[in-house]
Amino acid sequence: MNNITSDNQITIRKGVSADLPEMLQLFTATIDEICKQDYNLQQLEAWKSGTENEERWMKVIRDQYVLMAAIENKIVGFCTLDQGNYIDLLFVHKDHQHKGIASLLYQKVEKEALRCNEKELTADVSKTARPFFEKAGFQIVQEQTVNVKGIAMTNYKMVKHLIS
Repeated sequence: MNNITSDNQITIRKGVSADLPEMLQLFTATIDEICKQDYNLQQLEAWKSGTENEERWMKVIRDQYVLMAAIENKIVGFCTLDQGNYIDLLFVHKDHQHKGIASLLYQKVEKEALRCNEKELTADVSKTARPFFEKAGFQIVQEQTVNVKGIAMTNYKMVKHLIS
């Protein structure tokens, strides 16, 4: 996939293993700053501890369809698609919220799912991301409580039926 640049100089490209340190930093900073209105400190800390599982992140880069959004070579967001139909991760840098980056990444991921003849997209979505996913046409299948390091957190199993 070639780099695609839009008018506001956001470049979308495939993620590579060299992106991992910057991805992890963006992941934790975004959770700290953007999700704090929806989750308490214990929950945020448990969620961020996901960065400690290096094997999982290597597997994401190796096995998933990973897209990076960059402005002037700095990663400002990323989205991953697992097994062609599950959005595993979608994060946008805390300083670049509400600029269309998540939408741009999501559109490319949906396009990839359609290219793979998928009929639906699913995601486990945080309280913080729920409005974005609803705007993108996803519906809640169920509210769920997940345990991360013994800390209970609410998220939503969501689905979007794709029309090719």
